[in-house]
Amino acid sequence: MKKLFALAALTPAPALAAGDKPFFSLANTDFVVFLGFLVFLGILAYFKVPALIMGMLDKRAETIQSELDEAKALREEAQTILASYERKQKEVAEQSERIIANAKKEAQAAADQAKLDLKASIERRLAAAEDQIASAEAAAVKQVRDRAISAAIAAASNVVASKTSAADQNSLIDDAIAEVKAKLH
Repeated sequence: MKKLFALAALTPAPALAAGDKPFFSLANTDFVVFLGFLVFLGILAYFKVPALIMGMLDKRAETIQSELDEAKALREEAQTILASYERKQKEVAEQSERIIANAKKEAQAAADQAKLDLKASIERRLAAAEDQIASAEAAAVKQVRDRAISAAIAAASNVVASKTSAADQNSLIDDAIAEVKAKLH
C-alpha cells in the first residue's frame, strides 16, 4: 500500500501539462510543491508518524474491543439477572395464587362454620321459644284452672250459703279445717 501511494505521488501527470517550463526546475511551482510534499512525507517517515498513527489506531481498536467485551459481559449478566427476576416473579405469582386459593378455602370454611353456628343458634332460639310457649300455655292453663276453681268455689259457697243453715255451715267449716290440718301435718 505504501509503495502504491509513493508511486502515485511521484507521477506528476498534471504538472507536465504546464508545458512552457521544464518540470524539474525550481522555477516550476508544481515541482517545488512536489518537493515540499516529498520532504513532508520524509519528515513523517523519519518521526515514524504512520507507525504512531497505526499504534494509536490499534490501541483504539483494542479499547473498543475491550469495551465490546465488557458490554457483552454486562449484557450476559443483565440477561442472567432478568431471568432470575422472571423466575422470582413467577414464584411470587404462584405463591400469591396459593395464598388466594388458601384464603378462599378459609373463607368458605368460615362461611360454612358461620352457617352451622347460625343454624345452631336458630335451633336454640326456637327451642327457647317453644319452651316459653309451653310455659305460657301451662301458666294460662293454670290461670284458667285457678279462675275456674275460684268461680266454682264462689258458686259452691253461694249454693252452700243459700241451701245450708248457719249451724250446718259452721260444722262444714270445722270439718274443712280438720281436714286441712290432717293433710298439712
